[in-house]
Amino acid sequence: MARTEQLKRATADLLFPPRCIGCGDWDSFLCPRCRESLPKLKPPYCERCGIPIAGGHLCPRCSELPLAIDGIRSPFLYQGIVREAILGLKRFKALAEPLGELLAEYLLSHPLPIDTLVAVPLHPKRIRERGYNQSYLLVKEVGRRSGLPPMEGSLVRLRNTPSQVSLSREERHANVKGAFECRGQELYGGHILLIDDVCTSGATLNACALALKRAGADSVWGLTLARE
Repeated sequence: MARTEQLKRATADLLFPPRCIGCGDWDSFLCPRCRESLPKLKPPYCERCGIPIAGGHLCPRCSELPLAIDGIRSPFLYQGIVREAILGLKRFKALAEPLGELLAEYLLSHPLPIDTLVAVPLHPKRIRERGYNQSYLLVKEVGRRSGLPPMEGSLVRLRNTPSQVSLSREERHANVKGAFECRGQELYGGHILLIDDVCTSGATLNACALALKRAGADSVWGLTLARE
């Protein structure tokens, strides 16, 4: 079943020409007009988790709950065309190119103290079902456009955790606690940028950062296309 689904998605990527996910115009997955209308996440936002706030440096929850991750940044809000694009990326690999370009542009205009890119990993079962990890596709695009090297295979997901959708922030952190591990590579002195498609509570990124720091990373930042 998983193999059949992979073939269907690969065929769709090849047979269907690019069509804007916003307005439906042909020739590109994101036309210039829709690209300009994307819902940008603008300051002020929490310096740690990146959630929009009215003022100050940290949101109340980050002030109360210290995180392993040094900071999370996102260029867009998870709504409208951006939301449709992220959902589409789980079905069409070709969307990784325009979305990765948006991430790379944001990173180049908002530099972070990082030297290596790492994708938030999927559990092997999820990869077999989908055929690919959409976050690693974004990593490859950001690496190609920024010159930063991707690190593949070191960070692994140990548990196929239940969906986080209906959980509170505290429950989300508990759900992914101990779900990730670094294997086969020491990261002493490393400054890592974790990349994922969307950040909801920051729990997954924080659990990944904890695993990377246990392997010796000096700092870990998170970058997602969108923030809820």
